[in-house]
Amino acid sequence: MDLPPDLPERVVCSIQAAVKYEVPANILLAVAEKEGGKPGQWVRNSNDTYDIGPMQFNTAYLSDLAKYGIRPEHVAQSGCYPYALAAWRIHMHIRNDRGDLWTKVANYHSYTPHLNESYRADLMRRAAKWEKWLNSRFATREVTFRIDKR
Repeated sequence: MDLPPDLPERVVCSIQAAVKYEVPANILLAVAEKEGGKPGQWVRNSNDTYDIGPMQFNTAYLSDLAKYGIRPEHVAQSGCYPYALAAWRIHMHIRNDRGDLWTKVANYHSYTPHLNESYRADLMRRAAKWEKWLNSRFATREVTFRIDKR
């Protein structure tokens, strides 16, 4: 996959947020691609909530985050903040939710089983594509630590 010229912010911010919140970069890139939002975008849902900004962060989650000063305009903006907030939320799903990794990540979209399953399947396909893209451009190494007990 070649990177379209209009996507460097999505890629840079997704990778940066993935590292910070210990979410696999290919997965966060897949979520960002799947959500397909744009800065300033508000999409109304059938349940009277909105999906906002580049990562289409749902307003239902923002009501809980308001006590921390996080407002809709923060996730609607361009820049890396929306990606960081989404990565944090995905990290929390991975850490706290039940199910396999892909089901947990798909909870970003919905806990409703049939909606989660559909999102999950597409996410897996997209993540595999992003994994190939990342591996072709970035050298990665597995690191193993050994503690010497002398």
